[in-house]
Amino acid sequence: MSNFFSKAEVTSSGRPVLLRNEVECHLLSAVDLEPEDHRHFSLLKSGLLILTTHRLIWLPSSSASTPTCASAIPLAAISHIFSSKKSLKSVFHSPRIRFQVLVSSTGRVFDPGSGSGSSSGSGSRSVVVTAVIRGKGDCDGFLVKFWDSWRARAWETTETSGSGSASASGSGAATGTGGGLYSSDGSVRMVGVAGILSKEQEMWESTDKNLQDAFQDLNALMSKAKEMVTLAEKMRLKLLSGTSSQTSGTNDEDMGSKEEMQDWLLSVGIISPVTKESAGALYHQQLSRQLADFVRIPLERAGGMINLIDAYCLFNRARCTELISPDDMLQACSLWEKFDVPVMLRKFDSGVMVIQNKSHSDEEVFARIKSLVTKPEALRTGISPTDTAMTLGIAPAMAKEHLLTAESKGLLCRDISPDGFRFYINLFPEIDPCNMYFVKDYGICSTWIKAVSTTGMRLRPWVNQKGLGAQDGSIQK
Repeated sequence: MSNFFSKAEVTSSGRPVLLRNEVECHLLSAVDLEPEDHRHFSLLKSGLLILTTHRLIWLPSSSASTPTCASAIPLAAISHIFSSKKSLKSVFHSPRIRFQVLVSSTGRVFDPGSGSGSSSGSGSRSVVVTAVIRGKGDCDGFLVKFWDSWRARAWETTETSGSGSASASGSGAATGTGGGLYSSDGSVRMVGVAGILSKEQEMWESTDKNLQDAFQDLNALMSKAKEMVTLAEKMRLKLLSGTSSQTSGTNDEDMGSKEEMQDWLLSVGIISPVTKESAGALYHQQLSRQLADFVRIPLERAGGMINLIDAYCLFNRARCTELISPDDMLQACSLWEKFDVPVMLRKFDSGVMVIQNKSHSDEEVFARIKSLVTKPEALRTGISPTDTAMTLGIAPAMAKEHLLTAESKGLLCRDISPDGFRFYINLFPEIDPCNMYFVKDYGICSTWIKAVSTTGMRLRPWVNQKGLGAQDGSIQK
């Protein structure tokens, strides 16, 4: 395919990787992109067109090609959007949206972020691109949001805020070189350490004021939600940069607190949550892909498996005011079977539903459980779901499901008492059917006898529900 458009990065679930402060606005399915006067371009057929505040992103359908050929058109490269004309001919054709893009001297769409030019005038010529909507979607609504996003020019705000600190530091250095004592507004300019502390104090005062305003009432919270998410993301990145640069000078406790703070800030919010308004008929499909990306970090912290209810709470907290229902969550998880994503929904025999990595192995969990249950103390008293939860670093409810699964595989035996469930190593595979009264001096059974004998307890005969036992009392103490 030609490199006429810029390449767009996608996640493992096929969702676009958004730029800083970039927010999705609208989606259309089954869209073709057709430049009208560019001969060396291969047409993009039947893909998903996503409108954001910064770009037009075209993603191929999963059945057509791989996500590596995703393309993007920066809104900064669009010089004109043509108005849609209603005519009798348009009734019998698929809806079309036409817009004009600037093309650089290299034959590619002008991209301000790639250094191909310093302004929109760097494009040597213009090319008209037609988006043909062959699927079902709100074409008129998409066009309205297209106009609004293009006129808002949100990418210029991002560039201004990103370069503001650099320009401020540059101007400060120039002023310091000149030796001026007063700033441009006539106030005394703070320099050195005092100036840095003063700027930090002003920044934290502004942050504190934003937090107070945000939590004043629900209306203020909704209006400040995006600002809070952006602030949390900046703080997380600052912590990450500080951790990488000061790793050698910090102790384990400080590192642990920083990692905990990073995880907390990461779960504060999703900058661009998928909504029914923006996704339309593709709501559950895109919600499913975004959820697959979101649960990656919680799954790593939980050892590869997390309860569906816990994931639902974390995901809704991250979406701020754009909450979803349990039915939407369940439907989004059920769609993972159709997509090539690294996570899956699993239902235990007891009915408990969890989200787990596809690479998660029950055999590894069973090996850890076996090493726990074969310890001398566990051989005498067994293990509980709480003991397993502490060993595996998971919730007791999840630990109980693992123990029940291990029991169904024949690894454990279960004892139910008023105190709850206790699980023991299954000794029945150690019994020789031809000589069931023979006690081996090796293996798990021998270890169990030694562990119980050290406590001075009287060993009961091997009696099970089938009536098998050592009638000669050879294993009694």
